[in-house]
Amino acid sequence: MKKILAVVVVMLQLSSFPVYAGDTPKTVKVFILAGQSNMEGKARNTLLDYQAANAPTKELFTHLRKDDKWITRDDVFIKFLQRKGPLTVGYGSPGCTGVELEFGTMMGNYFNEPVILVKAAWGGHSLFKLFRSPSAGFPADEVLQKELGQARDRVIKNNEKNKKNDPLPTMEDIKKDYGSSYRNMMVEVKTVMDDHAILFPELKGMKPELAGFVWFQGFNDIFGAENEYASNMRHFINDVRKDLKSPKLPFVIGALGQNGSKPATGGMLIVREAQLSMNEVPEFKGNLKAFPVDVLVDKAAEEMFPNWQKNPAWVNTGSDRPYHYYGSAIWFNRIGKAMGEAMLELLKASK
Repeated sequence: MKKILAVVVVMLQLSSFPVYAGDTPKTVKVFILAGQSNMEGKARNTLLDYQAANAPTKELFTHLRKDDKWITRDDVFIKFLQRKGPLTVGYGSPGCTGVELEFGTMMGNYFNEPVILVKAAWGGHSLFKLFRSPSAGFPADEVLQKELGQARDRVIKNNEKNKKNDPLPTMEDIKKDYGSSYRNMMVEVKTVMDDHAILFPELKGMKPELAGFVWFQGFNDIFGAENEYASNMRHFINDVRKDLKSPKLPFVIGALGQNGSKPATGGMLIVREAQLSMNEVPEFKGNLKAFPVDVLVDKAAEEMFPNWQKNPAWVNTGSDRPYHYYGSAIWFNRIGKAMGEAMLELLKASK
């Protein structure tokens, strides 16, 4: 009888730990989510809370909730710069949520293994400069010289205005910013790959395995760098795969779409088409998918925005400006889901 009781006690103790299908997994799938402010995520949590409880929109969020609360996953984890933990709402910009919620939910539902999302996103960072990857090199010398002249003019004016004697910037000072976000992104990835068991003790003993990359960026490149975007994007994809030693790493691109229901024009059209053109690059066939996000627009937010300041209902529909997809929880979730669908398509095709 004592032996039977002892066995029961042990079984009860084991049942308190997360259980995955089959044996305890030996690997943990790692996905990189990179880009600028819209990859940070701009849908306010208060908007998600309202729409998840409001009858007309409630059904869109039911799969993300249980007992009228947001689900906190025990099989999907996220690191977003200084924050880390199990996936739930709130891993966007402060007080906000982004595409990671739907994307991470889909990855968690698909894999028997646990999942880590590494989010490396900084608002306003262009592919032309801060995210510029190594093989793209530096821009033309005349571009750098112009930037240097402008930087020196600012220092000179500041010195005169404030009676200071700050040194003038050098060309090395100008060049050091190019690619800085690319390098910081790689540091974020390396940190998780090396220290995942420290960051997430639940994953101790498991081996991290890179599974995919998601890119959501482009707005800051529409203002003068649009014609170089296709070239920089191709360099970026190849460099990411080379530096992470994963030559066929599945790569998903959410193509620029703040135009919503209106046709894209100017720099936005050029950048969007450059992103979508990656689908036609021969070496990316079968391992990359770029898709338009404008077709996923939250039309209610789009229609209400022009008079948002006079409409009290705006706070229950959107939470930001058009360049942040109106801070629409519905639009961000649709984009995250589409990213997940694209990633699963690539993963299944690679088997």
